[in-house]
Amino acid sequence: MNKKSDDSDIVPENEVKESADFGSSDLLDDSVVAEEHATETIKKLRDKLKACEVEKLEYLTGWQRAKADLINARKRDEADRLEFIKFANERLVFDLIPVLEHWDMALNHKESWEKGDKNWRVGVESIFNQLKKVLTDNGLVELNPVGEKFDHSKHEATEYEKVDDEKKDHIILQVIQKGYSLNGKILRPAKVKVGEWKKS
Repeated sequence: MNKKSDDSDIVPENEVKESADFGSSDLLDDSVVAEEHATETIKKLRDKLKACEVEKLEYLTGWQRAKADLINARKRDEADRLEFIKFANERLVFDLIPVLEHWDMALNHKESWEKGDKNWRVGVESIFNQLKKVLTDNGLVELNPVGEKFDHSKHEATEYEKVDDEKKDHIILQVIQKGYSLNGKILRPAKVKVGEWKKS
């Protein structure tokens, strides 16, 4: 028995073609839209990445500058601290200079010195040497500039003496009172007699 084919199940060919064209066009449009959207998204992401790189560079530069400033500030603080330590005892050292000088005068007064007990003299000399060493270790330098060129910043002229030799002009002939410096800074200028040459 032959079955008759049912024509109602068959779709006309032109409808199939139209249907296929319609689906392909939709897919194409969706693909173009998706590609445009992806391109726009990539562009936005690139712009955002550039902005992040600029911001990162600003932060990095700022951080490096702040780090350098901190290192420099620490170095300045350390230099200031060392400078402060060098001169912290300046007043005390200055006040001890007359004591040192009087002690020196007593030791140089030979006649009286020789009359003292030998053990006592040894003890006094030991104390004097210890005091001088402590002061020297803390930067005190005795200025005894005989023969040096007179310098207003280091010396105080108390007297001028005429000299016949031109080479002795403005040369220190005698120290009236020793000067002292502390770590390179003049604490007390030396009082001196200075040669003065005048053409005849």
